[in-house]
Amino acid sequence: MKRTLGLGLVLVGFAFWCVSSKDVYVFQDIDECEFSKEDLSDMVYTVKLVFNQKLLCSYDSRLGKYVGYDAYGTINADHYNNQSWKMKERKEQVETVCKANARRYIKTEMRRVPPVVIVRSNGKARYGQLTTLECHAYNFYPQAINVTWLLDGSEVTGNVVSTESMDNGDWSYQTHSYLELVLHRGVTVSCRVEHSGLEEPLVVQWDSSSLNTRITKLVVGCSFFLIGFVVALSAVYWYYKKQHRGFTSLPLH
Repeated sequence: MKRTLGLGLVLVGFAFWCVSSKDVYVFQDIDECEFSKEDLSDMVYTVKLVFNQKLLCSYDSRLGKYVGYDAYGTINADHYNNQSWKMKERKEQVETVCKANARRYIKTEMRRVPPVVIVRSNGKARYGQLTTLECHAYNFYPQAINVTWLLDGSEVTGNVVSTESMDNGDWSYQTHSYLELVLHRGVTVSCRVEHSGLEEPLVVQWDSSSLNTRITKLVVGCSFFLIGFVVALSAVYWYYKKQHRGFTSLPLH
């Protein structure tokens, strides 16, 4: 596959006072590097000189010289070809500009950074109530990623509210997925993430311990309340019984 690196687009505009916009002159110097092999052995460096969208002349590293396409372009091409320093510079730029940038480009293409994945609930979660769970994947590269939800290991095909991808502002990406469901005790909910930076899919289970802890605290609280109530009731009973026995056992005079 042929790949092209655009290395520069220089625009120089000349406008003269009291002339219409059609009399503005624009020169473009366009540098490009094209290659298809990973070893860069087929690298081609081209420089195009364009005047008001008309190609005047161009340099091609395969020819090793400039070629003009009209009278004015031919004059410029002959002028550049007779500048030994410029021709030496163009030849060196195949290595110093094209191949150097292409190596960085290939290295960036091959970089694989796995995502950091967090699964949490949106607000308070309770069994038997509609709850929104969130799966967040951060700081991964490249952008392509697949995020799915699992209930007891089976993929969820519906109720995924939204999925959005965005750039982190540097070379990495982030994505967020939301799932609406009614939670049931004993059912595990997981987020599965597939990315080229991972050797195998990453499955992160939503931690429902907070729900279980809340229920445990409620049960323990109710138990202590019942125990306290029974103890208090027993104390009242024994106090009443003691008072009753004391009243009936008084001697008669």
